[in-house]
Amino acid sequence: HLTEKHIRIGGHSSSGSLTDFGLYFFHNAKELIKRGSGPYYYLPKMESHLEARLWAEVFSFSEEYLGIPHGTIRATCLIETIMGVFEMDEILYELRDYSSGLNAGRWDYIFSAIKKFRDSGPSWVLPDRSDITMQVPFMHAYTELLVKTCHQRGAHAIGGMSAFIPSKDPAVNAESERKVREDKTREVEAGFDGSWVAHPGMVGYVREVFDGYLKDRPNQVDRQREDVNVTAKELLDFASTPGAITEAGVRTNVAVGLRYLYSWLGGNGAAAIYGLMEDAATAEISRSQIWQWLRYQCELDDGRKVTPQLVEELFADEYGKFLEEVGEAGKERAEQSARIFKEVCMQGEFPTFLTVPVYANELE
Repeated sequence: HLTEKHIRIGGHSSSGSLTDFGLYFFHNAKELIKRGSGPYYYLPKMESHLEARLWAEVFSFSEEYLGIPHGTIRATCLIETIMGVFEMDEILYELRDYSSGLNAGRWDYIFSAIKKFRDSGPSWVLPDRSDITMQVPFMHAYTELLVKTCHQRGAHAIGGMSAFIPSKDPAVNAESERKVREDKTREVEAGFDGSWVAHPGMVGYVREVFDGYLKDRPNQVDRQREDVNVTAKELLDFASTPGAITEAGVRTNVAVGLRYLYSWLGGNGAAAIYGLMEDAATAEISRSQIWQWLRYQCELDDGRKVTPQLVEELFADEYGKFLEEVGEAGKERAEQSARIFKEVCMQGEFPTFLTVPVYANELE
């Protein structure tokens, strides 16, 4: 979804994803193969099998161009959009010569769900982000169907990223590890063949969880989830999500949005914030929730409505705390972050992606 504005083709900015793919593949594919590895990719954000088909054509052309065997490239597609979950079979088919499987990209999936149904009425509004766990009905349905679809087609099902990261505080670290182990146990018991981690320090104990369940098996692709029969209604059952919209939820969204933008504008696409690894997807959730809660003037658990005045008040408070953190040296970028975040969560128009206008207008 991003362009590469520093490389122009025919007078236009080039596609960011195609530019990155082309440069990396051209310079590294043969060396990777020589080392016994290969050109391996993740394909994010797709909503349609037609996008998967385009990538398959790009892969085929590129292999032929470099004179390497057809099917050398391996790609894992992230199912992280509410549209993509309805086309998993078709996506696997289009990438059949290249596919390593599908990944459950949980954070972008939540963002996509909010974004696509932001104007569909109050029944489509979700509670605080902290309440949207993998056990809530629509998220559970999504992951169950992903595993079933992958294994029916002989493909790997890769679990999502648990956002907890290691801490220098032993007690905090132990609690984070407990939560991650719990999350990965749920995944492997559901049939996932592997998973993501947010930090290299977590690889060891996540491997323990999967190895302890799988024993000597490299995966469990042969485990067919015949017990799973997910319907479209279940995939779209946002209304059954338990939880509430709270002042703390509004504050967290503001605090995370400010800090993430500050990090992004400084050149870092992932940032450790309050013990969690936050990335563009979680920042997107933060601004989208505020936008939608304002759109319907949703009611907090204490009876107050989410109005522009309330958001302004909480925003000012959280921004004051943030300024104390960054100090005078970071004030200019903090002001820029605050201005951008208010624009994308409080304006009438909903930007499709947070990073698109920021990249186009705020960076050289």
